Amino acid sequence: MSNSVGSTSHDTGGHRDHESQYKENSLSLVGAVSMGTGVMIGAGIFALTGQIAEQAGGLFPFAFLAGALVTAFSAYSYVKMSNAHPSAGGIAMYLQKAYGKGTMTAACALLMYFSMVINESLVARTFGTYTLQLFDIDKNSWLVPALGVGLLAFAFGVNIAGNRFIGTFSMVTAVIKVGGIALFAIVGLWLSGFSFESVAVNEQTSAGGLLAAVALSILAYKGFTTITNSGSEIIDPHRNVSRAIIISISICVVVYFLVALAVAGNLSLGEIIEARDYALAEAARPALGDWGLWFTVALAVVATVSGVIASVFAVSRMLAMLTEMGLVPHSHFGMPGSIQKHTLVYTIVLAMVLTVFFDLSRIASLGAIFYIVMDVAIHWGVLRHLRQDIGANPVVLMTAIVLDIVVLGAFLVIKAQSDPLVLYVSLAGLVLIFAGEKLFLQWSEEAET
Repeated sequence: MSNSVGSTSHDTGGHRDHESQYKENSLSLVGAVSMGTGVMIGAGIFALTGQIAEQAGGLFPFAFLAGALVTAFSAYSYVKMSNAHPSAGGIAMYLQKAYGKGTMTAACALLMYFSMVINESLVARTFGTYTLQLFDIDKNSWLVPALGVGLLAFAFGVNIAGNRFIGTFSMVTAVIKVGGIALFAIVGLWLSGFSFESVAVNEQTSAGGLLAAVALSILAYKGFTTITNSGSEIIDPHRNVSRAIIISISICVVVYFLVALAVAGNLSLGEIIEARDYALAEAARPALGDWGLWFTVALAVVATVSGVIASVFAVSRMLAMLTEMGLVPHSHFGMPGSIQKHTLVYTIVLAMVLTVFFDLSRIASLGAIFYIVMDVAIHWGVLRHLRQDIGANPVVLMTAIVLDIVVLGAFLVIKAQSDPLVLYVSLAGLVLIFAGEKLFLQWSEEAET
């Protein structure tokens, strides 16, 4: 049943053949920015605001700013690599250039893949949670995962339609999201009289909690990495991939901070935490009444739909690249079409399983841990092996590594106290990914000899 990719596609020539399957110049700079903001805003502000407030206490708006600072240092490696080596493989190719074709490259690329699939399930459940606010149905209803699964099925259909449709769809929805959320923030701030009584140091504020909140806020920005997976499709990729990354992060940090202030101005900290899975919708009730609720839910629907579509678009291509590189096993399971179509199916099915069986808090925690571990590996690889080739500043790279480790360490300590199951699942996942890849690559080498 197994149909693994032949060795001829494992070398750099195979990568070029793979990239030739994509439509060069099919994504503009605006389209790439739309894709990046689509993934970020879809999960970031709607799914994570309440969870970040739960960890950071009254300083939660500043957790978004701190997360942006950490992300800015992290983005440095991706910007430098994308300028030098734009590729449809994105992070998978960056890892290979740093570590070669081995366990480290394969396992860390899979960490990124799984963190993105986890993000898709996070957004899918957020879609269900916000939609049910219109019908006064309990957030623990079975309809939440059911609606999430429906959204993922819709995302599959859209991705089958092709790049240009996705680019146009992402561009239109990005304008709606950014404009609508900015309007929500401005109106919410104005109606609150620019009063931020809940934004203050209180008994729920601690250094560890704030750092744990920063770890979650990084999830709200990590969508910029999806842009790197479309490097061979973006117009003038040596310049526009890095531009798209910088612009996307800049847009999101402004939007996130303003919305966090608007939520803080209309709800007490206790109310934000109680409504942590739908904090924006809850904040709209006292500020704007039913119209505000409907408007916010409509924005959440647009944001989550476009976020899932953009994420699936990028991450399925990264898995296809890993398959082409011979770094992961692959089976057609009797399906027709290209490997790219198969990886799209695998991605959607896995996201559906996570959507059904995990709640928002645990999904976000798993995604944060996997992503930050992978991020450290990227920076270390660039620092040790590539910094001279791409002209990277070692001080910036070391700063990025230290910030990631400090934030991840604090997050793990907090989770060990509040939800140790997350740590057990994360550890099991890391062991399975690294051990599984080592065994698979050894088996592949033996099969070739």
